[in-house]
Amino acid sequence: MPPRSFILAFATAVCLTGAAAADEPRIGVAVPLSGPSALLGKQLRDGAHAAAAGQAALTDVDDGCTAEGGAAAAHQFVAAGVEIVVGFVCTEAIEAALPILKDAAIPVVTPGVRTDSLTDRRKKTGWPVYRLAPRADAERSAVGTLLTRLWSDALFAIVDDGTIYGRELAEGFRGAAEQSGLKPVFVDTFRPQLDNQVGLVGRIRKAGATHLFVGGDRDDIAVIERDAQALGVPLVIAGGEALRSAPGEVPLRAGTLMVGLPEWAETADRQATEALAKQGVIAEGYALPGYAAMQVAIAAAVSGDAAAALDIEEFRTAIGLVRFDDKGDLSTNPYRLFHFDGARFVAATDGG
Repeated sequence: MPPRSFILAFATAVCLTGAAAADEPRIGVAVPLSGPSALLGKQLRDGAHAAAAGQAALTDVDDGCTAEGGAAAAHQFVAAGVEIVVGFVCTEAIEAALPILKDAAIPVVTPGVRTDSLTDRRKKTGWPVYRLAPRADAERSAVGTLLTRLWSDALFAIVDDGTIYGRELAEGFRGAAEQSGLKPVFVDTFRPQLDNQVGLVGRIRKAGATHLFVGGDRDDIAVIERDAQALGVPLVIAGGEALRSAPGEVPLRAGTLMVGLPEWAETADRQATEALAKQGVIAEGYALPGYAAMQVAIAAAVSGDAAAALDIEEFRTAIGLVRFDDKGDLSTNPYRLFHFDGARFVAATDGG
């Protein structure tokens, strides 16, 4: 008899090929279809429906991205007798829904909610939530892990723009570096959105840094790069996923490093992108994460014990292998290192 993980992978493959299922699982889809988050909700719903491809009986509910909507959605799912729920993009909605779904023993697979406390409180709440979305702290954790390894022999500086986002990224890297026995040669907070950062670059040069991490946005990093080049300061510069924002007046320099998430449309399973295209769905935003979440939900449901399967099994999805840890988070951090090739960010080699 094949191992259970093989059965779950096979069930997912059946979902992808569109073969008829003997007993369709009943799955709820909770998304905001009204209000300011409606576009994200539609992306998630369309991706989930494309993955189901007639392999599951789906119940869609608009949660409105509100606590009231989340609770109402949960009650509708219980009444409909669903076995598992996919969806939610807002913390308020999922936190209101989970106590109700917990009492009905209905697990939830969410590709959208990143709030750390959602899973950090699992031991206390007992909420049956499993998250395909990265945790809110996954980016800074990846920055620390990837850059301390990559720059272990480098003279590096760390600066941030004073925002919560920038400061947390910078402090996360600094803390990880210190735990690894590394110390930056320069640490500072700069004033963002200036026409030039010549003074900052001068202080970095004086400190002797050859590598620089910037907790800030794309425009500020581009200005720092331009001024460093003009002053003849050779710097390897890295930032977080804010580097994916739209380009400003100053272009990024080729070779800029970014710790960010893959562009799922570029890395996803071809069958998935084709399935989305057949449904007229563009593979952007939450479409592919929604597709992958539905694949996980179907495979878990057909196992006969969805919660048990989610706890212990590995699932093959359009965006890669998925396994959950004991809190319901992804067992591996999805953030990766990329470099800018002058036009777009591409996966970096171990050497950056």
